[in-house]
Amino acid sequence: MVYAGAMRRLTAYDLYELAVTNPGPLSRFIDAAWRQRGSRAKPVLREDFSGSGALARAWAKEYGPAIAVDRDPAALKACGEHSSVKRVCRDVLACTLKADIIAATNFAAGYFHTRPELVAYLKHARACLKKGGMFCADLYGGSDAFMRGKTRQRLRGPSGEFIEYTWEQREAFPQTGRVLNAIHFRVGDQRSLKGARSFPDAFTYDWRLWSIPELRDAMLEAGFKIVRIFDRLGEAVDSNGKLHIRELGEQEPMDDPFVVYVCAYR
Repeated sequence: MVYAGAMRRLTAYDLYELAVTNPGPLSRFIDAAWRQRGSRAKPVLREDFSGSGALARAWAKEYGPAIAVDRDPAALKACGEHSSVKRVCRDVLACTLKADIIAATNFAAGYFHTRPELVAYLKHARACLKKGGMFCADLYGGSDAFMRGKTRQRLRGPSGEFIEYTWEQREAFPQTGRVLNAIHFRVGDQRSLKGARSFPDAFTYDWRLWSIPELRDAMLEAGFKIVRIFDRLGEAVDSNGKLHIRELGEQEPMDDPFVVYVCAYR
């Protein structure tokens, strides 16, 4: 296979978006979850803990204005300039910009290590939502959620680069729910990983792994009226191109391991 054009030197943020994020399907899911409860056209989405704002950019491309909130200026710089995306370099707890939808995905709820901290953030997020607004977070879990180890994937970059992506769960403490995770990358040329550039500890995380009932109960305590759980980003597309999603029933079996999307409505 021949790739035309000069190779752009990929950054850690480029690699994260290539290997980790899935902003297109996620934005379609959020739109479907919003349409089940909301009615406003072109709803404003605020992406908390946005990093390089992949979800905000995907949302602005298809559905309406977006706000990317992150306290790391380097991450927001990687978001680039987009007319429909407002970048805000601020701690999420200090950001009071209103939105129809607030998303804290990529397991961002894990940044809050105690229940009071989590509830305080959820109350703040609810206060920043417009009437009828929606908050969306995701969680991972399963029988191996507290197992240490690494998984590796190989993929190709936009110019045909060989990329190796490694997810490492470095430490895990079931008695406290804490995990220490890291993402590493290696990037070779269009032929192999020989002489590859390395990105050890490109991103590291100190998370509390909240369970589904813990997060749901915290959302209700924070004042949200309805909490719905989804274990799929989409079920079917109708003749108008609209995605339809189905809520996970309380007695339904789940994948192991699992990722779920938790939507709370104001």
